[in-house]
Amino acid sequence: MNRKIVVPPILFIAFVGLIIFFIPMKEAFTFTEHRTENPKVYYLPLESERGFQIRYVHSIHLSDVFETYEVTANQKIQLLSMQYEDLAIGLPGSAEEGETFSFQDGLYTLTYEDNVIDSFVLLIGDVDADLAFRYLNKEINLKQQLERGKSYAFSVTKLSYYQMLRGGNLNDNRTKAA
Repeated sequence: MNRKIVVPPILFIAFVGLIIFFIPMKEAFTFTEHRTENPKVYYLPLESERGFQIRYVHSIHLSDVFETYEVTANQKIQLLSMQYEDLAIGLPGSAEEGETFSFQDGLYTLTYEDNVIDSFVLLIGDVDADLAFRYLNKEINLKQQLERGKSYAFSVTKLSYYQMLRGGNLNDNRTKAA
């Protein structure tokens, strides 16, 4: 008699746990292999801090470029500004509509008023120049964590615990593209 009463609650709890395991719940920065049949997803959990940067070395001047972003409430990516030391190919020398361009303390800064996107594609070039993701006062070397010569779709998404187990956590120093 007691057995009949105990089994249904255990099955119910197991069923709910299974559902929770597959429901996307945790916001994360994701790097998804682009143009691949079975893309691998690398992720970094998104905490309460919504701002992040991408730092790379410009291929001509070999100086740092900082792109500053913020995650919006609906998981979109807002480009806030770009900072660099040298004007060169690929780096703007003036502002367009909805932008402000300034020069102060040896840095050019291009600020965007309302540049919001869903995602962008990031090429991990096969050259020895820095490419880093900066978040929560930590810098992750993307050329060590991701595979050189491949493109990755970058976005902010909710992941399930199952997806996180299958993907590569960029906080884990052992994560390396296969």
